Amino acid sequence: MKSAAAAELSVPNFEDSVKRLTEIVQALEKGDLPLEESLRLFEEGVKLSRAAQERLDGAQKRVDQLLGFDANGAPQTAPFDRTGD
Repeated sequence: MKSAAAAELSVPNFEDSVKRLTEIVQALEKGDLPLEESLRLFEEGVKLSRAAQERLDGAQKRVDQLLGFDANGAPQTAPFDRTGD
């Protein structure tokens, strides 16, 4: 079983994920790949897309924390949850 740190190292950062997704889309759009290769690339793309979306969701949550206000208009503060990074 992988540790959280090992799992983190195996997931590319957001920018690398988007770059690889672009490469995958371009390869699939050509339409000249064998079916098995197309399926493998599609599966890789889905995994990268999900990981990138999780990173975006985490970033949005952090921004919401920074820009949050209570009912009286006072800024809300809370420590960041670093476990999701």
